[in-house]
Amino acid sequence: MDFHLTVIGLFVGFLVGLTGVGGAALLTPLLIMLGIQPTIAVGTDLVYNSITKIFGTLQHWRQRTVNWQIVFWFAVGSVPSAVVAVHVIHWIDTLFGNADQFIQKVLGVALILIPIAMLIKTMRDRRDPRPNRWQQMSLKQKRKQTIAIGAVLGFIVGLTSIGSGSLFALALMYFFNLSGKEIVGTDIAHAFLLVTAAGVAHMGFGHVDYTVVLQLLFGSIPGVFVGSILSTRVPTLFLRFLISTIILFTGIKLI
Repeated sequence: MDFHLTVIGLFVGFLVGLTGVGGAALLTPLLIMLGIQPTIAVGTDLVYNSITKIFGTLQHWRQRTVNWQIVFWFAVGSVPSAVVAVHVIHWIDTLFGNADQFIQKVLGVALILIPIAMLIKTMRDRRDPRPNRWQQMSLKQKRKQTIAIGAVLGFIVGLTSIGSGSLFALALMYFFNLSGKEIVGTDIAHAFLLVTAAGVAHMGFGHVDYTVVLQLLFGSIPGVFVGSILSTRVPTLFLRFLISTIILFTGIKLI
């Protein structure tokens, strides 16, 4: 039993429940730094996240902070795209034999770009909090765009395991006029569907360390419950800024 993994699971689970972002963007690089090969780290993280997000989704469903229509149309694009990404990893490994190196580089780039985008979005909202033209449109009017965004971001999630929270949270903040509580709840509920599909695909190729998943879960299950409850009471702006900074430096280190 590695209690370091349990403590990591507790910390990451708490952040996921509290802010809806930062889970995989913190966990996958940590697993790689602990010596786990990137393809296994990605698959393991997705399966772990699938289980933790069950509890986060249930809690937010009880709190009525999930917009299920947005979840559905995001998933129409994201779920099949993520599965395709997993097959692309297998194809790269079969033909070139360097999937781990490829994933680590892509992961590093994504970890740099995601927090920068999050910080830009946060600063923009503080300067001009008025709804933009996308936020003023109904979901029916932007259904195709919602599916397309899901497809693009879902592919990134299937490839690197990151973004199911952070990237989709950015999309929710920019394209939809939701409250902070609804952004977190909708983000987690959609992420559950997305990472479950991608995790199952990775399981099919043997990219999952189930022992690591179990040890992470011992800490993360109570962590995500506590974080989800506190998400309705604690301002998360400072935490998002701190998480973004940590993710940025982690990405630089991986590259």
